[in-house]
Amino acid sequence: MEIIKDKMYEFSEWYDMILSHSDKRVDDWFLMSSPVPTLAIIMLYLLIVLVGPKIMENREPFQLKVPMIIYNFFIMALSIHTWTQCVYHMYKANYSWSCTPVKYTNDYHELSIAAALWWYYFSKCIEMLDTVFFILRKKNNQLSFLHVYHHSTMFLLWWIGVKWVPGGQSTIGASINCFVHIIMYFYYGLSACGPQFQKYLWWKKYLTILQLIQFFIGIAHAVQSLYFGCDFPLWMHYALIGYATSFIVLFTNFYFHAYIRKTRQRRREKAQRLAQNGASKGIAQKEENGAVVANGHTKVESKKDQ
Repeated sequence: MEIIKDKMYEFSEWYDMILSHSDKRVDDWFLMSSPVPTLAIIMLYLLIVLVGPKIMENREPFQLKVPMIIYNFFIMALSIHTWTQCVYHMYKANYSWSCTPVKYTNDYHELSIAAALWWYYFSKCIEMLDTVFFILRKKNNQLSFLHVYHHSTMFLLWWIGVKWVPGGQSTIGASINCFVHIIMYFYYGLSACGPQFQKYLWWKKYLTILQLIQFFIGIAHAVQSLYFGCDFPLWMHYALIGYATSFIVLFTNFYFHAYIRKTRQRRREKAQRLAQNGASKGIAQKEENGAVVANGHTKVESKKDQ
């Protein structure tokens, strides 16, 4: 028991020390005073992923066309707001691509950037509804490791980002991701409108490529920041590089299975169908020729009989 108490005391001391370096401007903002609410929401999310499909197993899937249209276009609008706020105030605050440290001041533009990043963080909570919609519609094949990993980690990581670095270098990555989400949720919104819009959704593959590009940009931005010795927490840079790399691996795997492998499979199936059709036609032609020969032979025999 004494060992446990000592460990808990050491952890408490470490946690207080870490918190002493956090941004005091955001302490009173919703969900920012402690990591406990964020962690509790993530645990609830994982519980829904685990239990939800079992609850829906013997039920009919819900038809959620209207709620999904509203939801997807709402997330798109929220992404537009966050992206425009980041870009506008970065421009006004003279942000540099290569290096901009976090400025813990009450400057209007810096506070606006911090607020935009908080909305970006909170949007990751709202976006967990993606999973809820999949479960209610019994689209359990969409509950991939990539999907759950993305939604369960982004919310926590951006709590950390807003708590310690709500501005500076972290703003560029968030703004790029917001831009991608504008396009992504526009796609999802159109898809939710019904099958009559499917002809306009041929570009899904390029959306995945765009998602991959953003991770490479994020890594390049972090690496050049490290190279030039930017005054930004090193652990944040290394965490971003590792996290983006994990997404590159997962999205590349998804791209291969969703597009390359399926394309190859369709080509093989098409070749097999053509081969089978060709073989069937050949057999039919032989049978037809045989019937003609047999018929001619019968006619000859008939004339002989006469």
